[in-house]
Amino acid sequence: MTTARSTSSGTLTTPDGTHLAYRDHRPATKPLPTEPLPTEPSAPEPSAPESPPTFLLLHGLAGTQGEWDDLATRLSADGGHRVVTYDARGHGASTRIPPSTTRQTHVQDAVSLIEKLGLASVTLLGQSLGGHTAMLLAASHPHLVKSLILVEAGPAGPTPDLPAQIAAWLDSWPTPFPSLREAEAFLGHEAWTKTLEKREDGWHPAFDPTTIIDTVTELATTAYWHEWSRITCPTLLVQGEHGTMRPDEPATMLTHRPDTRVVRVPHAAHDVHLDQPDRLHEAIRTFLLDLKFD
Repeated sequence: MTTARSTSSGTLTTPDGTHLAYRDHRPATKPLPTEPLPTEPSAPEPSAPESPPTFLLLHGLAGTQGEWDDLATRLSADGGHRVVTYDARGHGASTRIPPSTTRQTHVQDAVSLIEKLGLASVTLLGQSLGGHTAMLLAASHPHLVKSLILVEAGPAGPTPDLPAQIAAWLDSWPTPFPSLREAEAFLGHEAWTKTLEKREDGWHPAFDPTTIIDTVTELATTAYWHEWSRITCPTLLVQGEHGTMRPDEPATMLTHRPDTRVVRVPHAAHDVHLDQPDRLHEAIRTFLLDLKFD
């Protein structure tokens, strides 16, 4: 059964002047009856059903919130979830060159959005860099987080050559792309074409490469096992069969937090949400159902 929903867009301005573009996907509310329904005098009042958790979805490096459109629709349809997405600073329709790109500012951006929209006890779901931000938020603000879902993201580090790897990856893009079709063929998914903008000579990345590289600077020098060990909420780790996590990272994560649930998705690379959306959705549904009956 399909659940109707409404989507609103907005902009949050952070204390350092960064503008964050977000979307709020809400299930349509059912109209209240005009007259109360009759009940037996002796019948106990039914308890109000527990509201489904609200999701805050965080995209990865050089991506946009548009990557979550498919999952947002699925979550609204099957469980009536409220789903909030946003473009991280330096990405998408948010401020392209923000004054800071530290891990802490990314965490504070998510906290500010939670507070602005009055989201109570959210389920954080993040992929890659967005998952890393979600992990740090769950460690530092446990009262805001009901559960945590990491997609191809974890605390391992340091990775000294990461900025150079990202720079080489961005340099490999044969821009300008003559068409979105050719861009999709190179980038691998239609969702990635949403990172492009049209100019006179073709399609260019709609981000500042230096800002994107600066965003991973701290990951080059720091590991986050202490933060991972501090997380107390139920956690699901989703790994792609052909993903980019370090081979020993999931096992080490379990050593620190044995109650973490791990799902390895076949035929998926780093972008599990784009490679295998059905399997990711099923993993999320199973995780939530298990939490409900634990």
